[in-house]
Amino acid sequence: MKKKISKLHIRKGDTTKVLSGNDRGKTGKVLDVYPEKYKAIVEGANMVYKHVKPSANKPEGGIAKQEAAIHLSKLMVVDPSTGEATRIGRKLNDKGKLQRYSKKTGGFITNG
Repeated sequence: MKKKISKLHIRKGDTTKVLSGNDRGKTGKVLDVYPEKYKAIVEGANMVYKHVKPSANKPEGGIAKQEAAIHLSKLMVVDPSTGEATRIGRKLNDKGKLQRYSKKTGGFITNG
């Protein structure tokens, strides 16, 4: 039996703010979300060094800097209308579809 994964407050394409850790206060776009691990990759946050083995594409190899996954509890969605971090809720819009909204301003949040 598969484990049921609940809906997340963060989606791919959202602008988020990092709440804790070495990158606290940084904002960036969510590049990828891993619901089963409850983590996401945010552009420009949680940078790590990765040793790249030489290959046909990159014969010199070397050390590359890339983003690592951050736990979703350390991220908060930035409201596009105000530019501030906000909590997320879900309510029905005019068409009767469940949509995310900002708990600070009450406005709907569109992805991207």
